[in-house]
Formats: sequence, C-alpha cells, structure tokens
Amino acid sequence: MTYLKQSHICVDTPMAPPAWALMEWELIRTQQRACAVFFYQYFDERGYLECIPRWGGNDGPDDAIENLVGWPVLYLLGGCDDLRAMCELGWEGHLKQYTEAKTTQVPFARDGMYYREFPVMFDWVHNGEGLTTFNLHGLMDPTARDFEKRVRRYAGFYMGDDPQSPNYDKEHKIIRSLFNGSRGPMLRKATALDWAGDPLDEVEERFNALHGERNFEEMLAHFEDYTDVVGDHPSNMVATSLGLNAFALTGEACYREWVMEYVEAWRQRTIDNDGIIPTNIGLDGTIGGECDGKWYGGCYGWAFTVTVPQTGALASRNTHHLGIAGFGNALLFSGDQRYVDVWRQQIDKINSHAKVVDGQTMYPHMHGDDGWYNFRPSPYASGALEVYYWSMERDDLKRLDTDAGWIGFLEGKAEEYPVEALQRDFGRVREQMEKARNDPTTPDTRLSDNPNPLNPATIGSLVELMLGGMAPRHGCPLHCRLRYFDPAQKRAGMPEGVGALVERLEVNSTTVALVNTDQVVGREVIVQGGAYAEHRFDTVTIDGKVSKVDGTSFAVALAPGAGARLKIAMSRYASPPTFAFPWDR
Repeated sequence: MTYLKQSHICVDTPMAPPAWALMEWELIRTQQRACAVFFYQYFDERGYLECIPRWGGNDGPDDAIENLVGWPVLYLLGGCDDLRAMCELGWEGHLKQYTEAKTTQVPFARDGMYYREFPVMFDWVHNGEGLTTFNLHGLMDPTARDFEKRVRRYAGFYMGDDPQSPNYDKEHKIIRSLFNGSRGPMLRKATALDWAGDPLDEVEERFNALHGERNFEEMLAHFEDYTDVVGDHPSNMVATSLGLNAFALTGEACYREWVMEYVEAWRQRTIDNDGIIPTNIGLDGTIGGECDGKWYGGCYGWAFTVTVPQTGALASRNTHHLGIAGFGNALLFSGDQRYVDVWRQQIDKINSHAKVVDGQTMYPHMHGDDGWYNFRPSPYASGALEVYYWSMERDDLKRLDTDAGWIGFLEGKAEEYPVEALQRDFGRVREQMEKARNDPTTPDTRLSDNPNPLNPATIGSLVELMLGGMAPRHGCPLHCRLRYFDPAQKRAGMPEGVGALVERLEVNSTTVALVNTDQVVGREVIVQGGAYAEHRFDTVTIDGKVSKVDGTSFAVALAPGAGARLKIAMSRYASPPTFAFPWDR
C-alpha cells in the first residue's frame, strides 16, 4: 500500500460489516446504475437534453442542467467514473445547447440564452439552480478541461472589472439588479415576457407544465408582478460561490477579498435594518432605494405575495433565504462566527413578533406595508439548521427537532436513523425509475423541467451519514466535516466497499466509524477535513491510542474486514479552502 507522507493510521481490528455500511454501498451502486439509465433516456450523445429548449423562469435553461442535481456528490461519495463523465458531458452539452438556443421576443436572449458560457441575464433563484452541478465540478476534478478558464470568467462577471458584465458596483458594494449575468444587469422594470420566455402554443394539449399553467396567458400572468428587479437582493449572494470556486482553484486573494467585501456589506445592512436582511438595496446603496425606501420591497422581497393565475390563491415568494449562501461562504473563508450570528439574530428577531390567535402562538413569515403577516403555527426557521451546523452552539439546537432524524441521531436519540434513512432512499430510487419508465413525454413534447422530478440521485442521507454534512442546493458549496479520497485510484471518493458513519459532531471534534466491508482485500482511504480542506486535524484517537496529525488530511489503511471508531480532534475553518487533492498539497 501507499501512504501519505504526512500521517497514516493502520487499522486491523476485525469488524463485522454493519448493516449501514453494506447499505451505503449498495445504495451508491443502485443509484449509479439508475443515473446511467436516466441519462441515456433524456440526453443525447452530445450531452444535449432532449427537450424543447426555452428561456424562462418555469422551464428554462437552469431546469435543463438541474436534471443532474446530486450527481457530482454521488461521485464524491465513491460513485463510478461514468458518473463524472456524464456530469461533464451534460455540462458541455448544456453550454452548447443553450448558447445555440435563441429567443425571438425576449430581447436580451435573442443572440443566445447563454453568452460566454453563462446565462445572459437572470435572477439567482434560477442562476443558482443552473450552477448546482457545475459549482461542485472542482471537487470531482479541478484539472478538467476549460475548468480554470470558466471559474475565472464566471467570478469575473461579478467583481466589477468586466466591461461586458458591469454587474458589481465597487463603490456601493452591490450587485446592481436582481437580473444579472454575462450581459450585465437589467436596469429597467422587468416584464412578464422577460420571465416567461417566448410565446408557447398548445400548452395544455401538448405539454405538461409543472407549475400548472394551462396556456401561455397563464404563464405570463404567473410573472405579471415580477417587475421590480433594479437594485440588489440577498439572493445575489449565491454568486459568491463563484468567488469561492476561483479562490479554491487558484488561491488568488482577489477572489476572497471580493466575497468578503460583498458579504460584509450585506451583514452590515442587516444590522442597520434592525436585524432583518432587506430585500432591496438601491443603486445608491441605500436600503429600499429602488422601492420608495421600503426595505421589504422588490421582486422576491419580504412583501412579495402574488396571485396564482390558475387558482386565484395567494402565494408568498420571498427568496431572501438564499442569501445565507453568502454568509456560509464568508465563514468558509474566515472562520468568523459573526456571519452566523447575523442570521441567528434574524431568526430570533422575526419570531419575537409572534402573536396568539385563538389560543395558539402564530409566527410571521412575511412583512409588508401593514407590518408582519403570513402568520403560521411553526416558527420562522429558515437557516436554523445551517446556524447550528456552522456554530455547533448547543443553544442553537432549540430551533431544531433533536428527537428524530439526522440531528436526533447525532444527539443519540435516534439510533435506527441510518438504516431507516437508507431504506427509505432505496424506495425513492425505485419510485423514480418507475416514473421514468412510465414517462409519456417525447423530445418534442418535453419541457426542460419535466425530467426534474424523475432524477434518481438521492444523496441527502449519504451526505449526512458518510460526510457529516448538508446536501448542497441552489449553487451552494458542499458543507461537510469529512471528505474521502482513494489514493490507489488517484481520485476523489471513498474506496469501494469502505463504509463511513459520522456518529458525533462537536465544536472541535468529529467521531466517525470506518469499516472495510471487503473481507478479502485491504483498502486505504484518505480522510480530509471538509470538502475544501477548510478544517484542520489535530489528533486521531482509536481505542485510547492517540495519533498526531497536524494537517488537513490523513490516511487510514484498513485490513480486510477491519474497522474502527475514530475520534478526530480538529480546528474548524482553520485553513484556506482549496480544490487541491491531498497528494497535490
């Protein structure tokens, strides 16, 4: 066997393969087979999605590549090389397909829905969804073709130095519009057509519109109130993941400095707004500056409640919660808990406005001209899991269910959770494949989002159990305690047959059980602190024996059928994030 020069640990104590370890690997193998079937059903040999390519908020380019959500993480867990190849082919095909696809009536996409391999101009609800896979590609292989050129270019769109994409105002530290991209910001009122895309005939007769519209008029009506896009919005902080990518690849300080500058500006605005993050910042940098001074104004703002055209029901669509991505990225860079503090304080501030209605405590979730509204029995808890996960403060557990689920398991109250969660995930994969087999759509009747609900990748429980992390969403990075590499294959991912169960997370330690389920062949695994080597290991204790690490990774040699429980003392967020694999650092 080969070992890292820094630290290595040998484990030769026999351990009968636990049910969870065998199930982890069977679930990974099941999903990779299912993903292959799904890919060749819905993508052609170029990596193009076989659908009607359209621009729009309901069935646009972002939905096309969202069909591969979860696939990069499945590879990082130990999935086969074909998964990575399908992700890369799908991304290359996606860029070409939507650069070639052009609108006829939406003005800014008439020369292509993508320009310079990026959406021309859209909001970060959709930009983020469209980057959910690519933003994890650097964890699979940071040396991939054109990867460096793309991460530099994409981050550059938002740093204020690209004349074709003047999205960022360095003076006021804002992204200048909710609509932004490779052709810059939209500095006018948006129209329903900008959001819905070109007219579409035979909606009810030919297509299955997943948002329920029966005709194009209802598709337009869906977006008729989505007009106030000028000025900054918290969801734009998802763009800071592009800066994280560029820094993790290059180590160049300019990317970190931009992320920290922009997120710090949002932190201060939240403090200045009595602890609530505002949903509109004017072009002059003032809170509510493009909405008559209303901090709660703007499209996707705190007061953004619209009418569902096909039912007449009211729907509240405040996407401020996406802004937590920026605070998480600032934490990855700095380890500074004040970026967690600001979101914790917001949760408590909002819930302080609770009131009793008919004997029941009700909590607000929206705010408009008449104050707080949309009261519900459940407290406002957006970001509560992230706050606890990032802080590890016991007091933050009060906002979570500590008796069941993943948190209950970590608290020692839900011992059966690993097996139950994995069993549930097997059922989901089976159901997804049954839906795909029975899918009646054809390429000429298929919208880009139609396959989204059929995607068989089911990674949530595996990320929790194996990595001690949270499944990434909306273009966010992977936040996890541990990550694994296979030195024999020189690739990211757990060596085949090695199971991992993160049993305990604490402020400065992680407890994980590692077991080699192969009874014939030994395995070597490299354990890394965090997805980006942001956590630094101090020591590893096994059965009372302490091994010094003092680094961001160590190797474990597992004899055939051997396993152990490792308590890893660590310093979280102590190292700069990097894509570099352990043997390249």
